[in-house]
Amino acid sequence: MSEQTGVHGASTTDPAILSSVVLFEREIVISRVFDAPRALVFKAWTDPKHVAQWWGPTGFSAPACEIDLRVGGLFRVNLLGPDGVEYPCTGFFREVVEPERIVYVGTSEDGPACGSGLPPRSTVTVTFEESDRKTTLTIHTLLESTTHRDAAMRDGFNIGWGMSLERLAEYVMKA
Repeated sequence: MSEQTGVHGASTTDPAILSSVVLFEREIVISRVFDAPRALVFKAWTDPKHVAQWWGPTGFSAPACEIDLRVGGLFRVNLLGPDGVEYPCTGFFREVVEPERIVYVGTSEDGPACGSGLPPRSTVTVTFEESDRKTTLTIHTLLESTTHRDAAMRDGFNIGWGMSLERLAEYVMKA
C-alpha cells in the first residue's frame, strides 16, 4: 500500500485501521472496536493524564492537556507536530453521560481544517458501546458545511483519527 500524508507531516502506510469512515453532507462518522471494556476506554478518553499519552497522529505529542469533564467544562489539547508547530484543540462539553456518551463543541476560529482532531466550530458526539468486553467507539463530527467537511478530509482528518485510535488501542491494551 502506498504511504499517505496530510496530517501536518505525519504519515501512515495503513490508513484503513478504522472500522469505518462514513461521510454525510456535513458529517464525518468514524468508528472503531477496541478489545477493552467500555469503562477503560471512556477513562482513557476523558482523563487528561491518559489523553496526553495517545491523542494525535503518530509522531505527535500532547504536552498540554486539560479536561474539565462536566457540562460547560472546557478542554484543551495542544498537539506538537513533527514539523515543530503546535496545533491547539479547544472546546467545551455540551453533554457528559459517563461512560456512554460525550458531546463537545470546538471553539477554535481558525487554524487547520482538521483542528487537531476537532475541526473549528464543529460539534462532536462520541459514543462508547460495550459488547462482550469489547467497546465500539463512534466519533460523529458535525461541521458547519460541506466545504468544511471536505477541507477536514483533505487535511487528513480520517487519517489522523485512524492513527490516534490505533495509539489509543495500544494504550488500553497496556492498561
